[in-house]
Amino acid sequence: MTQVLDLKPIDADTEAKLESAIAERDHIRTVIREVVSSALTNIWFVGAGGSLICSYPAHYLLQRHGTVPTFQLQSDELNCSQPKLMGKGSLVVLASYTGTTKETVEAAKTATATGATVIAAAKAGSPLAEAVGIAFSGKSDIFELLVALAVLEATGNDLPWDDIDQGLSALPAAVRHAVEEADPTLASIADDFKDDDVTYVLGSGPSYGWAYGMAMCFLQEMQWKHAAGFNSGEFFQGAFEVIDNDSAVILWLGEDASRPMGERALAFLDTYAGRARTIDVADLELPGVPAAVRPIVSPLVVGALANRLAQRYEHVRNHSLENRHYMFKVEY
Repeated sequence: MTQVLDLKPIDADTEAKLESAIAERDHIRTVIREVVSSALTNIWFVGAGGSLICSYPAHYLLQRHGTVPTFQLQSDELNCSQPKLMGKGSLVVLASYTGTTKETVEAAKTATATGATVIAAAKAGSPLAEAVGIAFSGKSDIFELLVALAVLEATGNDLPWDDIDQGLSALPAAVRHAVEEADPTLASIADDFKDDDVTYVLGSGPSYGWAYGMAMCFLQEMQWKHAAGFNSGEFFQGAFEVIDNDSAVILWLGEDASRPMGERALAFLDTYAGRARTIDVADLELPGVPAAVRPIVSPLVVGALANRLAQRYEHVRNHSLENRHYMFKVEY
């Protein structure tokens, strides 16, 4: 008899993970103030897989509001081709959930050799923590955003800092609340799309990371389903030609400045894709988070929703998120 996987409860440590990372905020601010005062010239967010995906909100925020040039780079891209701009005056921010991702550990060494200041979110005592100058224990989905906020604060940006302080304090419980509120919708999506041959996932701005991540990490890696993630704007440069009323499409709609891109995609999908489903963060309550802060934190909410949607797929497809063909099992 085939064993049926029970539905996981909404992650009990959702709040605890966020709280532990936010508790490191003052340490992060101290480190970043020192880096800025030492003539910061550029910033690099470096990672692989989920850890690179989690840097999208930070990268987006600094591009939109910052004055220091900011880049994203896949870990092995750094190892294979060291950027000429990286060196003394650079801040390199890495992350790895396990602290053992071999290309990210090597990237830390590569970046350090350039003379850059290298920091990371990594498990204490892990190879990555040992390879960087300063290691934090916070999870990368908010760690990198806290770094970005610290840079903006240290460089004199006039964001609404009192509201941001209030929003960060409220964020752990607010994210949990949003996941609970959206859970029936997520359950419906997983049930509707569980048997589709291909699933398309769209997102814009900082939410694009979880269009890519939902497709690659959760559906391809963890559910062995064919999927593709697209920027909501790039969707109109070709991918939309394969969409019809039978297509399985998921649209993440955030509250940041790129929202009109998502709304354009939504208008098309409402007309030509009868089965498309939208998860709009603006429809969800985030108790205690000021309106001015919602655009900053909405991509973190998208990440939490993507994680819960993956758990819903796991349950309705009876396919564990831990199953792998190759990852951690063969040499690669």
